[in-house]
Amino acid sequence: MHGIPFPDIDPVLIQLGPFAIRWYALAYIAGLVLGWRYILKCIATPRLWNGPAPVNQEQIDDALLWAALGIILGGRIGYVLIYDGGSYLSNPLEIFAVWHGGMSFHGGAAGTLIALYVFARRNSFSVLSMFDLVAAAAPIGVFFGRIANFINSELWGRPTDVAWGVIFPNGGPMARHPSQLYEAALEGIVIFIVLRVLTHKFDALKRPGTIWGSTIALYGVARVFVEFFREPDRQIGYLYGDWLTMGMILSLPMIAIGLLIVWKAPALSAFDKTTPAKKKK
Repeated sequence: MHGIPFPDIDPVLIQLGPFAIRWYALAYIAGLVLGWRYILKCIATPRLWNGPAPVNQEQIDDALLWAALGIILGGRIGYVLIYDGGSYLSNPLEIFAVWHGGMSFHGGAAGTLIALYVFARRNSFSVLSMFDLVAAAAPIGVFFGRIANFINSELWGRPTDVAWGVIFPNGGPMARHPSQLYEAALEGIVIFIVLRVLTHKFDALKRPGTIWGSTIALYGVARVFVEFFREPDRQIGYLYGDWLTMGMILSLPMIAIGLLIVWKAPALSAFDKTTPAKKKK
């Protein structure tokens, strides 16, 4: 059949005995580190804020660990509970094998929000502004995560006859949409550009909650669109006809919730605990 053969990419970058460095892990590290650097750039740009930035570099440094734990734990728990609980019940130790893939974006997002909410409250500064900063940088991590999905030959798309269809080694003989790359482009690059325009051209960070809500809504729209090209998880399949998927079900409410947060951002700010960012002694 016509299609582009999957590139010969080993998921393991370096193997030293039992120790392996995988592209999947490097993608998460790259996303976290570059996202952290981007957040530091934002808080160091005075014109983006009404007065001093709500957090300082030391607090962002501390928040990075909390965000990493939220992404990993939330992403893995979300995937196990939502997408493949039965399989993991029969082999519980596989839950900890995150290098085999199986991370839920929705679970990772929820885990990150919970972790950062607790962190912000413990340090008595604006929860909404913290969410905004992380949301502004989130597409960077999503981009690298989707590239890692492609390298892992997982979460591929539906069969297709388009010229750029890819024949994945574990996807059968037919060419498939490289839906991971679609998601990297839409959920990563496009959403990052839109958020960048909102923060640097329309002063969105001066209205806490706006970037957070916009990110949620934009991701929901992008994910619903890509789901029409992405193969649903085998253990779940289509929920209705040959088009409705679990990814759509989870993403549709995100659009409504995101828009509601943007609309109610001024009211939410009234309940947000905001104190000047202090440096550690």
